[in-house]
Amino acid sequence: MTPDYRITDIKLDERTILWRNADIEQERRVAIFDLLEGNSFQPLAAGDYGNHGPYKVKLGVEEGRLTVAINAADDSELECFVLPLAPFRRTVRDYFAICDSYYQAIRQASPAQIETIDMARRAIHNDAAEALKERLEAKVLVDFDTARRLFTLICVLHIRG
Repeated sequence: MTPDYRITDIKLDERTILWRNADIEQERRVAIFDLLEGNSFQPLAAGDYGNHGPYKVKLGVEEGRLTVAINAADDSELECFVLPLAPFRRTVRDYFAICDSYYQAIRQASPAQIETIDMARRAIHNDAAEALKERLEAKVLVDFDTARRLFTLICVLHIRG
């Protein structure tokens, strides 16, 4: 059987999301769509549990840590692990701030101003994706684009209203 190291279904633990506006909901939908269209997700323990994909993943936040539950395509549980989110708190806060500026700029700023803010937003997002890739590498190998989309979903899980 050829390995199929990818996510085919991803869910967010809705109990951990307290509030989101239309802009954030759109970001969530786009991140999930893009993630499912193309991703690379290889749990390092795949050989141990004899499953080489594809996977269903559920993300949540409990006690300041990201929970990642990995199931097989048939919904059998494979692995669950936690990842400390403390190293991401400032990045998430910065990302929220720049996203707020971006959404405001879309409504009232010049194209040049919007482009400048968007470049800053992408830079923060890219840095966060690299950091997430590094944090995950002890459990799961992901490519850069997968890490970017997962970071977006982590941000959605952090919204407190």
